[in-house]
Amino acid sequence: MAAPRSRRIRLWQDRIETEVEISGDGPPLVYLHGPWGLPPDRAFIARLAEACTVYAPRHPGTTPGDENAVHALSGWLDLLVYYGELLDRLELAAPFALVGHSFGGLVAAELAAATPGSVRKLALIDPVGLWRDDIPVKNWMILRDDERRPSLFADPQGAAAQAFFATPTDAKERAAVLASSVWAQACTGKFVWPVPDRGLKNRIHRIAAPTLLVWGDSDRIIAPAYAEEFAKRVNGARVKLIAKAGHLPHLEQSEAVAKAALDFIAG
Repeated sequence: MAAPRSRRIRLWQDRIETEVEISGDGPPLVYLHGPWGLPPDRAFIARLAEACTVYAPRHPGTTPGDENAVHALSGWLDLLVYYGELLDRLELAAPFALVGHSFGGLVAAELAAATPGSVRKLALIDPVGLWRDDIPVKNWMILRDDERRPSLFADPQGAAAQAFFATPTDAKERAAVLASSVWAQACTGKFVWPVPDRGLKNRIHRIAAPTLLVWGDSDRIIAPAYAEEFAKRVNGARVKLIAKAGHLPHLEQSEAVAKAALDFIAG
């Protein structure tokens, strides 16, 4: 497979320049990453690219130097406009598959509700805040070290966990490094959390695409039962639990998650 290529696109009346990484050769698939950016997900994206052409845009606020431009994205509607414009500029052959992880999954679900004719299949990997805003989500950033690893990973000492925590050993330094890679730190005033005030509960019925929710069976940040509740509210939605995976199943069990998503998209 050829090396990933990139395309830079100016949006929002040329106030924001975003980069889209493109890999693979096949039916179009848009992948929206979670709060840690694209680097941790590249192996997973490469697996998806074996069967699809994967378009992986960076979220607003990811590129150094664009913080001021991101202030223009003042609300959730603006973010939907941002992604709607981005998809228009990509000129994808609709309908396309849409896959999102974590907050990227939240964006993907909102896009599917806002543009029901554009999305052929929707695959969501442990997305948050989907249909209600009172979901009991553990804030992993404030967990003690001895709580953080088993909350995020089914195997706290496994390869995925080791790679994820391959940062400074000092707890404060590591938190600073991880926080700097999270594109949506609302408390810093630099970026915008893409969290709608009321989740999807008033728009959930608009999701027309067949939907798959992929969850780690050992997710201790958002319980798998939440996925089952969400699936009941979307026509044609089903849940795939990934064995031996925690809150980041596409990192911990990349092959199983990619196979589940690709089988669903092709089926």
